[in-house]
Amino acid sequence: MEEQKEGKSYHSVRKISGSKIVRWGTGIFAALILTLFVGSFFLDEPLRDMTEKKMNSHLKGYSVRLPGLHFQLIGLSLTLKGLTISQEAHPAPPVAHFPLLKANIHWREILTGRLVAEFRLDEPKININLQQLRSEADSNVPLKERGWQQAIQDIYPLKINSVKIRNASVTYVDQDPKTPLILSHLNLQADNIRNLRLPDKVYPSSFHLDTHIFGTGRGSVDGKANFLAEPVPSIKAALKLDKIPIDNLKQVAARSGFSVHDGILGASGNVEYSPEIKKAHLAELAIQGMKIDYIHSTRTAGAEKKRAAIAGKIAEKISNTPGMLLSIDQLNLTRCMIGMVNKIPGKTYHIFIADADLHLKNLSNHFSQGPADLRLRGKFMGSGLTTATARFRPEIKGPDIDLYVKIEDTQLKSMNDLLRAHGDFDVTGGFFSFVSELHIKNDVITGYIKPFFKDMKVYDRRQDKEKGAFHQFYEMLVGGVSGLLENRTRGEVATKANISGAVVNPQTSTWQIITQLVKNAFFKAILPRFEKEVRGANKP
Repeated sequence: MEEQKEGKSYHSVRKISGSKIVRWGTGIFAALILTLFVGSFFLDEPLRDMTEKKMNSHLKGYSVRLPGLHFQLIGLSLTLKGLTISQEAHPAPPVAHFPLLKANIHWREILTGRLVAEFRLDEPKININLQQLRSEADSNVPLKERGWQQAIQDIYPLKINSVKIRNASVTYVDQDPKTPLILSHLNLQADNIRNLRLPDKVYPSSFHLDTHIFGTGRGSVDGKANFLAEPVPSIKAALKLDKIPIDNLKQVAARSGFSVHDGILGASGNVEYSPEIKKAHLAELAIQGMKIDYIHSTRTAGAEKKRAAIAGKIAEKISNTPGMLLSIDQLNLTRCMIGMVNKIPGKTYHIFIADADLHLKNLSNHFSQGPADLRLRGKFMGSGLTTATARFRPEIKGPDIDLYVKIEDTQLKSMNDLLRAHGDFDVTGGFFSFVSELHIKNDVITGYIKPFFKDMKVYDRRQDKEKGAFHQFYEMLVGGVSGLLENRTRGEVATKANISGAVVNPQTSTWQIITQLVKNAFFKAILPRFEKEVRGANKP
């Protein structure tokens, strides 16, 4: 009995001692956790000051301000609060503001034996304006030497393997701060940036981006990447845009000489960029209800020549370049207005095609992809039924295109500004039609342009009573000449301009040649001022 009592007593003592050890161990662990937790706060201010100074010491042309920092010894996480980045040349507004940036060990990758970081950014705001972009472009310091990589490493010493951005906004101000371009609710996630998994794959990393564009529009990008590829990161991604309001781009378009109003854009396609492959493919680009004019003026004439020269060089460089494929399966414009405004003093006019439906298929910069086909249907000056077809092939030795255009029964009164600018007369009635066929191949142009004037009425006493006597007499002569030239059976004034000759500059792009050709031939063939006929009719 005594032995049993002694055994029980021994077990009780061991149980009590064991429980004391557990309680002591738990207490010590809790005290350690509490010490680490409290101690973290004492490290915050020295770390904040050191991090801010180190980042500023590495950045060139930019500066940072870091109001708050918290380093958590438990988990080794770091949280930056209110980090702001400003461009020194134009500090307002700040280029970026990060209300909350959290960096910590990417624990999932510990199993791979690698110690890397993951970053999370909540509601960051990026602000860019035209002045800041120009200052960056004029800087002699290349972007890679700005110190950004070192500044990021100053935040957290481990290399980034995962990034998650939630509810970001990107604002661009071109010239008018009242009409900014805004990407809102932007979310981005990129994983396996250090290629720890699937290292043998061409694109081992994955990423996803989605955003609201200019309020009502939506955009998304899903893809794979190799962020460590040399000399530049490689990507392969699918792109989708939906309901993008084009009107928001009018300030940007104006700098290239275009006036844009209204319109909705949608697109889908994919892109692949690597040292071996450079491919951009749009399965479809659709634009509805856009009004676009090219603005020509004395001030823009010099810029037009520079843009034409640059466009020609680019077209020559990318045409049939091995390894570079640019293609559009379908480009569709529906219910659009396409025009040109001439603002030369004394010769102001607006020509346009309304209700334009344009369909372009199989556009590519490679001859091997076959020819592209274009169809256009609309109303010239809002009344003349217009149809056009074109087939053009990627350029090997200069432009290669076949173009057919037909305009029927445009009301001449709608062209009065044009007639006054290039013919010094206007009309009170009549119709204008037009037929053209042009071919460009092997640096040679052939074809014709044939305009028709029907029932043209040039002089009206009630409309022209305010004009001088000499000008009234000129308009009477023009009207008389048109009467003499009329086709007796059809009541039409017709002339034909045959076109043939060499392309002056074979390096010029197809569209530049066509635009210049049609413009020159149009004015020379359709609006000859009737000077020769007037002088002939005025001889005694």
